[in-house]
Amino acid sequence: MEGPLSTAPDTGSRLHGSRCADCAVATYPAGPACPRCGGPAEPVVLSCAGTLWTWTVQRYAPKSPPYVPPAAGFTPFTVGYVELPEGVRVLAALDVPPEEAEIGMPVTITVGDGVPRARGVAV
Repeated sequence: MEGPLSTAPDTGSRLHGSRCADCAVATYPAGPACPRCGGPAEPVVLSCAGTLWTWTVQRYAPKSPPYVPPAAGFTPFTVGYVELPEGVRVLAALDVPPEEAEIGMPVTITVGDGVPRARGVAV
């Protein structure tokens, strides 16, 4: 099974999750078994469009290590959960200014710098 943030030539930088062969529950990151029924899970490429389920601003630097602050110092950033059509909620760094973030807004999500990243979609 592929890693949860892996990319494949035919999927670009899309997230990879898994779907239960028995009850159809989708999960992220990918896993070998269903967390609901324990049945076998198959790899699945997740949708790249979703909605912002909730969000907050990270106003303090993460613990170091593993975080390495940039030379210019820590800058607060927006993070949130993006709900995908498969029913999966993915934690992502948001490329959305806090003053523009709104629960329910459409976003696109991709793999970026080791963590999922989401951008607001113009409506």
